[in-house]
Amino acid sequence: MAMNAYDFPTDERLRELAEQVADKARQHRLMVVTAESCTGGWIAKVLTDLPGSSAWFEAGAVAYSYEAKEALLGVNPRTLERFGAVSEETALEMVSGALARFGAGVAVAVTGIAGPSGGTPDKPVGTVWIAWKRRGGYAHARLFHFDGDRDAVRRLTVAAALTGTWQELTP
Repeated sequence: MAMNAYDFPTDERLRELAEQVADKARQHRLMVVTAESCTGGWIAKVLTDLPGSSAWFEAGAVAYSYEAKEALLGVNPRTLERFGAVSEETALEMVSGALARFGAGVAVAVTGIAGPSGGTPDKPVGTVWIAWKRRGGYAHARLFHFDGDRDAVRRLTVAAALTGTWQELTP
């Protein structure tokens, strides 16, 4: 998903997206949890920048290493060995693990390659998997390919994660 200059998410836009997520979470009386790798807690930060976020935000886990993904989110070591950290399979296990461990009503998980290094021909810089799951529902993930430097990839990931979380909260 490439965004043009008009769509690039400013801090103001990220706050608007977080407010939309907060409104829906409050409306449905659901707690939100995040599981983040390439964004380093930025999704949780944007959400908890809102006053009163403790009423609808449960927890955020930042897990960069394989060991952290396994310990904090229950990602199976075989999944990481077979598919790698940046994969649909890992994103799905991250989001399911976040819901299971923290008891929230909805979760979002992100794993990707923000750069500037770490990319491969199969998984270039800007490759990001985002997964969502609502308690009692099925986890689903989407692959994104973002352009730009590290900050741009991370900012675009935060915007896409929040947009998808809002959609997950909207029946």
